[in-house]
Amino acid sequence: MAICRLRLPLLQRMIPASALSEIRFYVFSAQEIVRLPFESSMSNVPPLGLFIVGTDTEVGKTYVTALIAKQLRAAGKRVGVYKPVASDCYDDGDQVISEDALTLWHAAGQPGSWHEVCPQRFKAPLAPHLAARAEGKELDGELMRKGLEKWLDYDIVLVEGVGGLMTPLNDSEYVADLAFEFGFPIIIVAPNMLGVINQTLQTLITAAAFEDGLPVAGIILNNIQFQERDVSVTTNRREIESRTSTPILAEIPYNADSFPLEIDWFELAKAR
Repeated sequence: MAICRLRLPLLQRMIPASALSEIRFYVFSAQEIVRLPFESSMSNVPPLGLFIVGTDTEVGKTYVTALIAKQLRAAGKRVGVYKPVASDCYDDGDQVISEDALTLWHAAGQPGSWHEVCPQRFKAPLAPHLAARAEGKELDGELMRKGLEKWLDYDIVLVEGVGGLMTPLNDSEYVADLAFEFGFPIIIVAPNMLGVINQTLQTLITAAAFEDGLPVAGIILNNIQFQERDVSVTTNRREIESRTSTPILAEIPYNADSFPLEIDWFELAKAR
């Protein structure tokens, strides 16, 4: 099976035409693989959803996903939340608990069971497949996909990925594979700090290059801490906006309990 499934992207979606001529690509060859469609009740119910990814780990994906859920609930929507797998969980003596899953569950109004929010939870702070192996287990790829079905009867489902698009899920699959199969538009969470310009553009290039391209609805710029000594926080947004046509939907102040503006998440979810 191929290790890399990136193709030359249609960069017009995100890179200004004036910059295209200056970009050079090194393309890794990969074996052809056969991808089977995700078979579930998704074919019977036309779900709306968003797939939230980060430019890295610890950038505030759960925090942002929870804010989206709260805004949707305030608008009267029934919100499903799903995190296919989590690592770096803790054992309370009776069960392995994902704080991220609990946060999402509470933000969405405690729909269903929090166990269904994240059906696979592992303790080691590693990539999910390695965290599973540290416990003598294997990550269940079918369960990652089937676990979504519980949430398809809701008005909209928010799926929180693990880390970034190229975070590995096993020896040959990545978070991008789930994003591609689920088909929901992507929200990119990017931390407003030094390095975010490069990280954000790399994530956009990965999305455009993966398989037939992953639809990106927009970027959330998240102020994850007080940045008194990081002068880049005053210029990062402007620099990103000048280098991509993908919109920055909002810039979230540090430790805010809501978005600074109303965002039509439903409309974004329709933009497949």
